[in-house]
Amino acid sequence: MSRADATRAAPQAAPPRGPGRPDADAWGTDPYTNALRNGHGPLFLRRTDGWLLPLDVERWCAGADAADLSALRRCEGPVLDIGCGPGRLVAALASRGHRALGIDVSEAAVARTVRLGGYALRRSVFDPLPGEGRWGTVLLADGNIGIGGDPERLLRRAAELLSPGGLLIAETVPHDLDERVRVRLDDGRAPDGRAADGLFPWARLGSAALLGYARPHGLRAEGQWEADGRAFVALRRSRTVRTAYRSADSRNSAAVVSSQFPRNTSGDSPLAGS
Repeated sequence: MSRADATRAAPQAAPPRGPGRPDADAWGTDPYTNALRNGHGPLFLRRTDGWLLPLDVERWCAGADAADLSALRRCEGPVLDIGCGPGRLVAALASRGHRALGIDVSEAAVARTVRLGGYALRRSVFDPLPGEGRWGTVLLADGNIGIGGDPERLLRRAAELLSPGGLLIAETVPHDLDERVRVRLDDGRAPDGRAADGLFPWARLGSAALLGYARPHGLRAEGQWEADGRAFVALRRSRTVRTAYRSADSRNSAAVVSSQFPRNTSGDSPLAGS
């Protein structure tokens, strides 16, 4: 699939609206879209009690930093970046010879990833995806362990996407925490009376909590580290665990993974050697 094709296809691959998918609608709203287009915030997740979590839009829109690279160096095989945002990790992986695909529910995020030279689809992690059960590495960076507000469901889905023996690399909060909240995106412009508008479920986890949720899904800790104040966990999927979910895509997953990338794997291609 060419980059031009990826650009045209992305809007058509938008996730359908419906119950259980409020996050898909929220991250397509103007505050997030505007922040990505401008390359900076302010942008926050606002809890119902008014507490604000700043979102590091400037870092997301910059190149991969030292902390990012500490995770990317561990990636194996084809990489799926869940909630890829503006695409810095996908682009960095491609430049290092990995086949990498980003997924995001935001059209602006997908478009920016493609402009960086990466490959991305506008999908939710809970949609049918290319290459189910064939990804060598799945990434959940930048707080994306919070997607859907249900870490156990998200980790089960990550295990389904990984190949047997595949690697999940997740970023956690650098302290002991297991929090489920309802939040909305806030750029400081909405009046206080709209605090209940656009709420969606979110979660924040420390490493210990993440490991507890991961074990029942055949994901075992392989490493934990901190870099520049950010915390990461690497988990290996068991080679014998059998996952319950299979989409129609998974029956031909090896072919579908290959179809996301160019056929040209010459020395001039950023995907050479993957």
